[in-house]
Amino acid sequence: MAVDENQFAYNGFNGANISLEGVAKIHSNGLLQLTNFSKHQIGRAFYQHPIGFDTSLSTLPQALSFSTHFVFAIVSEITNLSAHGMAFAISPSTNFTQAVGNQYFGLLNSSNNGLPSNHLLAIEFDSLVNPEFHDTNDNHVGIDVNSLVSNVSATITYYSNRKWINRTLELVSGSPMHVWIEYEGFENVLNVTLAPITSPKPDQSLLSTHINLSSILLDSMYVGFSAATGAISGSRYILGWSFNKSGKAQGLEISKLPSLPPLPHRRKPRLKPGLGITMSVATVFIGLTITIAGTFYMLRRKKYEDVREDWEREYGPHRFSYKDLFKATRGFIDEELLGAGGFGKVYRGVLPSSKEQVAVKKVSHDSKQGMKEFVVEIASMGRLRRRNLQ
Repeated sequence: MAVDENQFAYNGFNGANISLEGVAKIHSNGLLQLTNFSKHQIGRAFYQHPIGFDTSLSTLPQALSFSTHFVFAIVSEITNLSAHGMAFAISPSTNFTQAVGNQYFGLLNSSNNGLPSNHLLAIEFDSLVNPEFHDTNDNHVGIDVNSLVSNVSATITYYSNRKWINRTLELVSGSPMHVWIEYEGFENVLNVTLAPITSPKPDQSLLSTHINLSSILLDSMYVGFSAATGAISGSRYILGWSFNKSGKAQGLEISKLPSLPPLPHRRKPRLKPGLGITMSVATVFIGLTITIAGTFYMLRRKKYEDVREDWEREYGPHRFSYKDLFKATRGFIDEELLGAGGFGKVYRGVLPSSKEQVAVKKVSHDSKQGMKEFVVEIASMGRLRRRNLQ
């Protein structure tokens, strides 16, 4: 372990200058665990000492150059099912009392998300799609500035130096992976690179974007990690971490990194012979039943659907539901037909609630013929107060 004011390297975190918050803890073997399998919790781990970025010397590009390298792993509560990820963050403070969990990673909330006063740089490793942040998929890395809406993002892959192709990495696989984050102040370029723990650093980065951090970073900033669980929980682990404010971060010694705990709870249960077929048939039957019931409900609802005309708001003295009138006239059958005029048919009916006899005039909703005369008639009757006119 090597530590000084603005650079450090930890192959495991026993004795490290790390402050923990929430459910974060350090295991006896030096493994840093940000979150556990409890739901709706937050865990943070930040380097105790602030890093001096000397933004007052921004005319010197090297003053804002930094590099970090860490190894992490995400284990979801349910195998191959997405949960919230984690983020590496550079923040002016470690006071996150206003931050919330879930998709905000314990860094921001809905009211301050996107404010320039945050002075926050975060690299998110997200395993859940959040439409409000315009996430592309449930397996991506994003560069966030003052907001959880990423400036740029990409599906998590790594470049294989040996085969010269990109290969997919799954965040929730439970397998440890390298991350290199490097900012070059001379060219204002931020690079993010990933690879499996068994692979060397790829020749090509996953994300590379031009960004001027001189207005984002302050003279004194804190570096660390934050993660949060939601309805689906999971563990986020950091096995090792190095940081250098003014040069290349020290490489981690893989052989010295702590191991992850066993994960027997992620094993899929074995079904007895024939049980899987029975469950599949039952699932199909239940789904079919729900579909039929839903279709019947929608047809029945459509059958009695009311249509309100614009003139009703002004002239309608009293309104009966279409369902009541439908039942009163026995579905507007010909046996109840009293007569027909120029703009509608009149049916005899009995209201189901009061058993009163009524005459119901039915006008086609799509027809405009005679509508003016009909509205005048309704308006005239609306001004009368007779016991047989409702």
